[in-house]
Amino acid sequence: MGLPLRKNKVASPPPTCPLTECMSLLKGAWAPNVIWYLGAGPRRFGELRHDIPAISARVLSARLRELEARGVIDRQVLATSPPSVEYALTPLGHELLPAIRALVEVGAKLKKTAKTRRRAPSR
Repeated sequence: MGLPLRKNKVASPPPTCPLTECMSLLKGAWAPNVIWYLGAGPRRFGELRHDIPAISARVLSARLRELEARGVIDRQVLATSPPSVEYALTPLGHELLPAIRALVEVGAKLKKTAKTRRRAPSR
C-alpha cells in the first residue's frame, strides 16, 4: 500500500513559463504556417487556403480564430459585395516572425543533413 497523497497548500499555481506560453501558441497545427504567410502582408481566407494547400478549411478557420483570440492576428471585415474578411498580423504577431524564421533556417539545415546522411555510403 502506497503513502496517501497530501494536498498541496499553495494558494495559486505558479505563473506560466514565457517559453511554454509561446510554444503553446506555435504548437497548434498550421499556426506557424499561417503566421509565416501573413508576415508578407494581409491575406484573405481563400488566399491563405491557396498558400497552404494541405490545410483544410475547417482547420484554417479554427487556427485563425485561435490566433485572433490570442492577439496574434487581426480580422477585418471588408465592405465589399459579397462581404470579405482580411487577416493581418498584429504587432505581437510580427514579433513572432524572427523566431519562426530561425526555426525555418534550422529546419532547412536539418533537412540538408538528413539528405547527406541518406546518401553517405555505408561502411
